[in-house]
Amino acid sequence: MMGMNPKDLKKAMKRLGMELEEVKAEKVTIDEFDGSKLIIEDPQVMIIKAKNQPTMVYIVGEPKRIEESKQKEEIAISEDDINLVMEQAKVDKETAKRALIESKGDIAEAILKLKGS
Repeated sequence: MMGMNPKDLKKAMKRLGMELEEVKAEKVTIDEFDGSKLIIEDPQVMIIKAKNQPTMVYIVGEPKRIEESKQKEEIAISEDDINLVMEQAKVDKETAKRALIESKGDIAEAILKLKGS
């Protein structure tokens, strides 16, 4: 659909039962599971709605990756703490360590979080 002006694109999509909405955005931030972020400055954002289909969001722009904060690495987590969380929450080592990092070393909070309490 490149080369088509936005007005014609909207008309064509409407004929197909789709609704196009342009969103004026200053910045789009995507938080990744590893703690890093993708930031897109001055993006073009379009929301497309079609009957009986999930809403689609298209983001066009140049992403910049911001790495995970060093703060998480600075928290001292001992093997004893990890083993205690593993035992109490019945989880693997990596899950226990991640929970301790997220709770800033608070053992009780990590265990409760993993147990869902």
